[in-house]
Amino acid sequence: MAGTGGGRPSVFPALLYADAKAAVRQLTEAFGFTELSVYEGEDGSVLHAELVQGNGAVMLGSQGRGGVFDTAMKGAGPAGVYVVVDDVDAHHRRAAAQGAEILTPPTDQDYGSRDYTARDLEGNVWSFGTYAPETGA
Repeated sequence: MAGTGGGRPSVFPALLYADAKAAVRQLTEAFGFTELSVYEGEDGSVLHAELVQGNGAVMLGSQGRGGVFDTAMKGAGPAGVYVVVDDVDAHHRRAAAQGAEILTPPTDQDYGSRDYTARDLEGNVWSFGTYAPETGA
């Protein structure tokens, strides 16, 4: 199967934002992502961005630019994304200090994870926790 080796993730959540620049700022400043690449159009819109966290990544861009993906995503509701982090409490403190909307505080779960949930500026729900299932890849 393609994408299962070489240390590269094979699944990337892809989100469109009305204000993709603000999304990049929040995801990096509050949620600790690192910019891998950000490509802007002449009008300043985000054509494509890739942000990394650990060995995973998310792709995002600006809504309303046209194209098949933009059309398919029109009217789509918020998405939910789960991100594995080493220190949930420190991650939560950072997000809260940056003003992120915290939906649930760090909580120990019955299945062995410690996690918390936050909402980004455009309604997407981000869960950050220690649960990291083995995929067999």
